[in-house]
Amino acid sequence: MNMNLVLQGPQASPDTLAALARLAGGARAVAIDAHALRCEDVPFSAELKAAVEQAAFEAGVDATFIEAGRSLRDFRLVAMDMDSTLITIECIDEIADMQGLKPQVAEITEAAMRGELDFAASLTRRVALLEGLEASALERVYEERLRISMGGEAMLRAVQAAGLKTLLVSGGFTFFTERLKARLGLDYAHANVLEVADGKLTGRVSGGIVDAEEKQRTVERVCAELGIAPLQAIVMGDGANDLRMMGIAGLSVAFRAKPVVRAQASVALNFSGLDGLLKVLA
Repeated sequence: MNMNLVLQGPQASPDTLAALARLAGGARAVAIDAHALRCEDVPFSAELKAAVEQAAFEAGVDATFIEAGRSLRDFRLVAMDMDSTLITIECIDEIADMQGLKPQVAEITEAAMRGELDFAASLTRRVALLEGLEASALERVYEERLRISMGGEAMLRAVQAAGLKTLLVSGGFTFFTERLKARLGLDYAHANVLEVADGKLTGRVSGGIVDAEEKQRTVERVCAELGIAPLQAIVMGDGANDLRMMGIAGLSVAFRAKPVVRAQASVALNFSGLDGLLKVLA
């Protein structure tokens, strides 16, 4: 079976891309831009994929094998995780920093994202540590620390212009997802609700927790509402709690992801911005 191979990296030189293209052995190489190349008609094998991906990673280049002819037109929805995917931070870690507890909370977050802890239980533990914090700290995190990931806004502009719907589904909190939904013109958002009483966090989440299973159900619900199959969705994430929703997608994108997520994704963007998706589907 022959496939296309997209090679891209923000610092990738033409010589580096050409060397990787030769390793892949494709029949033709087409420049996408100064830092991206598409190799066409590559004789795909698991062994070649492993060799190219290893060499590309060492060179700071993202390598994606994809069927020829795939484009944004094949899809109707882009679903994204929020923390460390659409945005650069883990919001709960930054909230905890307001309590002087960032190292303790961040350690739990990291273990949960690697898949070493049950997500719902780990979230309950982390949120409990926030009890008594002034709710105004959330606004400080949003204003002072939250940043959109590299290429995120360009990616969203392109997929929205192509007519795709957008979903932000997060194990984080509605305080942030609802603001991002309005700011970026997203169609859907779903996340956990932090309980607040008398202007302070209670250390609890209201309602059910948005864990891996709920993320998958959310993607399925939105697809059903749109009258499409999950195979018409692109799903982006970085942690183990994203794997279930990524697993039902027509294209899964691991962004700056944990190894367990990169290994299972259709596309791994380790160096490129979120707009690297556009070059994969160019």
